[in-house]
Amino acid sequence: MGPLHGYRVVEMAGLGPAPFCAMLLSDMGADVVRIDREGGTNPLGLKVDVLNRGRRSVALNLKSPEGVTTCLDLISRADAVIEGFRPGVMERLGLGPDECLAKNPSLVYGRMTGWGQNGPLAQAAGHDINYIALTGVLHTIGTDDSVAPPLNLVGDFGGGALYLAFGVVCGLLEARKSGKGQVVDAAMVDGAAHLMTMMYGLLHHGQWTHQRQDNLLDGGAHFYGVFECADGKWIAIGSIEPQFYQLLLDTLGIDAASEGVSQAKEDWPQMRERLQQAFLREPQSHWCELMEGTDICFAPVLSMSDAPAHPHNEAREVFINAFGITQPGPAPRFSRTQGSIQRPPPAPGEHTAEVLEEWGVN
Repeated sequence: MGPLHGYRVVEMAGLGPAPFCAMLLSDMGADVVRIDREGGTNPLGLKVDVLNRGRRSVALNLKSPEGVTTCLDLISRADAVIEGFRPGVMERLGLGPDECLAKNPSLVYGRMTGWGQNGPLAQAAGHDINYIALTGVLHTIGTDDSVAPPLNLVGDFGGGALYLAFGVVCGLLEARKSGKGQVVDAAMVDGAAHLMTMMYGLLHHGQWTHQRQDNLLDGGAHFYGVFECADGKWIAIGSIEPQFYQLLLDTLGIDAASEGVSQAKEDWPQMRERLQQAFLREPQSHWCELMEGTDICFAPVLSMSDAPAHPHNEAREVFINAFGITQPGPAPRFSRTQGSIQRPPPAPGEHTAEVLEEWGVN
């Protein structure tokens, strides 16, 4: 009974950001029906794909007129549809915005692409790494010597799925007032660039350089970065504010009044070396005992295996075990209509008869 309970969403099966968006909507209570290919299998070869959790699956042959008609009938009964194909694919299937909005004028039609629905690159193939490269994001991440792909979090999920979900919910809210649907053009290049708004503002004011590890938040500052410990594990420090920085120095026994001890940029290199040597003297557990829970802004760098067992994550149930898999739980939290995982990931076509009968489709 999450905040989106009562909304119906049709998801056209795909990869990456569109399924993640569908998962977000389902976690928040929406009834999301996934349209799979007849006889389809998971594209990643996974027996259980957690990105598909919470939905029901209808298998259709969209190369047949009957399959397209059935899909269009489902969309006509939905509040929103989301798709992640290249521009023009849905139109060629006879399921483009014109056809769907003609059948359902209040429909929110969410489109997820990398390059967007128009522009010189709109028809080109690409992946997360390409979209964040074009927007200036990738250039800012890494070391002095090399850029480093930040998983596919910035393009696929942060700049893609989250913006599509936000766009769909915005469209649903507007449709409640106007009674009219519309198309949401969510492009990963748009979202990834939008996530960089603060950095572009800093660049304009001369407070951000094009050199990696030369800026406040990219590992350049000694008081905002990661440090290796004696046992080979790592810790993360974010002591940006002066009072937090002072606490860091006090805890490490560094005299703030001594020469070269400051947050001034000219002191960053020598102070980083000094902190590196300090943290290498003890294991991660020592620094956790000394600093965790203080205003130093400290956290251990945990592996994906260790993170679910951390006391804070356990207390908040950040990770849950559902259908035998430890995974992040629904977010964000709500005081009255908390979201939940509605069901395990479906097999393609597992709910075809059930959904068609429930939605009143012949």
